[in-house]
Amino acid sequence: METLTVFILCGGKSTRMQSEKGLVLFQKKPFIEHIIQAILPITEEIKLITATKEYEYLAYQKIPDIISDKGPLGGIYTALTASETEFNLILSCDIPLISTELLTELISKHNTEAGVTVFASESKVHPLIGIYSKKVLPVIKEAVEADELKMMDLIAKIPHQIIHIEESENFHLSNINSIDELNDLNINLS
Repeated sequence: METLTVFILCGGKSTRMQSEKGLVLFQKKPFIEHIIQAILPITEEIKLITATKEYEYLAYQKIPDIISDKGPLGGIYTALTASETEFNLILSCDIPLISTELLTELISKHNTEAGVTVFASESKVHPLIGIYSKKVLPVIKEAVEADELKMMDLIAKIPHQIIHIEESENFHLSNINSIDELNDLNINLS
């Protein structure tokens, strides 16, 4: 695959976490820094989709949502609009266990004919750890404008590729949305 841009979606209301999710501390480091650490061996082309000043300490370009309050799909719309590469790795800011190995697997198995490539197990699809082609931008734009914001509905509409993983691998792709989930994560790792 040619060059790749990575966009980390740092928007969201974080109502269950009650603080900016990407900045929640895990093992003494904000989630966002764990994610960046996993990306850096692959590329330094990282951009954050956020309007929050709290991420200013990071030296990456920040891009505010083009249309606010449209959830992750609005963030992907913003990312693909801003992107200068055909292929874009889209990640949510709340996946502190993501690894370089998993990201490398996603990239290496991506079929360039697919508009979207994501991981899925028998029980769960991970639409916010995926490669999104810039060519699906018109479909995403239409969905955002129509307020059809469900990620799985979008994926069903476009040529996509699913990389199957074992149930046990879901753990490393888990997004942490609440204090309870963070506590469970800490317990499971201790």
